[in-house]
Amino acid sequence: MKAMVLDSPRPIEESPLSMKEIPVPEPGVGEVLLRVLACGACHTDLHTVEGDLELPRLPIVPGHQVVARVEKQGPQAQRFQLEDRVGVTWFHSSCGSCKFCSDGKENLCPDAKFTGYDADGGYAQYMVVPEDSAFPIPDVFSDREATPLLCGGVIGYRALRLSDPKPDGNLGLYGFGNSAHVVIQVAVKRGYRVHVFTRSKAHRELARELGAVWVGTAQDKPPQPMDSSIIFAPAGPLVLDALKVLDKGGTIALAGITMSPIPEMDYSLIYGERTVRSVANTTRRDAEELLEAAAEIPIRTVVEIFPLAEANRVLKMMKHSELKAGAALVV
Repeated sequence: MKAMVLDSPRPIEESPLSMKEIPVPEPGVGEVLLRVLACGACHTDLHTVEGDLELPRLPIVPGHQVVARVEKQGPQAQRFQLEDRVGVTWFHSSCGSCKFCSDGKENLCPDAKFTGYDADGGYAQYMVVPEDSAFPIPDVFSDREATPLLCGGVIGYRALRLSDPKPDGNLGLYGFGNSAHVVIQVAVKRGYRVHVFTRSKAHRELARELGAVWVGTAQDKPPQPMDSSIIFAPAGPLVLDALKVLDKGGTIALAGITMSPIPEMDYSLIYGERTVRSVANTTRRDAEELLEAAAEIPIRTVVEIFPLAEANRVLKMMKHSELKAGAALVV
């Protein structure tokens, strides 16, 4: 099969991914072989290929927003039928027996594995995943439309839950990329009053169109304090900006897998039982609930498609903010 393979991380300008012919993987016990239809491009892929994340193995095939069809079932795999359309997320597998797995927090398992990082991902014609880590894609979404739901959507949904939003409360979103585009639609549907903080004029206009009650920059003061906030942009100073307008007892969830240093701050910013918490990966429950909610709304996504061979170019465009919307590689 053809796959875009990373042998050695380096700047995306040097095209670190190479198209190669590699063996089609064989599904093991409880696994399924998937025929990839589309794979979304994500900032985590960019961090992977440029070496911002310490990689557990090389070579590796990136990609973790995968829409595919079941091609073959491994021994004891019974959850799906051949040709079922499924989605794959960043979460790949866990030990299944530690205290975190037993409590439904497999995202915190010390032996957790991640798609396109520990295990080969979707920048390829085929891939293998545990059947429990594949999820039916609602028919309302095309292949390309579903891809953003499987990473930005799922992590955003988890961040929304962990931000502890209040009924009819004020929710702040800092940064308005793909993840926030999904979250705002869920939040508005659930009755939260969404405030969007972003530097981009185009993003502010889209936020209003999707139901934001107020838009501004991180340095602007909203008309009332936030009960909850989510920071999507990987910029540590935003934590201080968000705390300045967070009400007592409020929670800020940090949705990024990486973030620049958080500056030293005065204790008064966090006093009043304010909480700042990270969001670490996702669980199977997050994926199941998000896809169900997305189909019910239905969530609107905007995705440009590119051939698999253009993965380097797409990630370079992402790095330099040249993409008009989300991006998916089509096999």
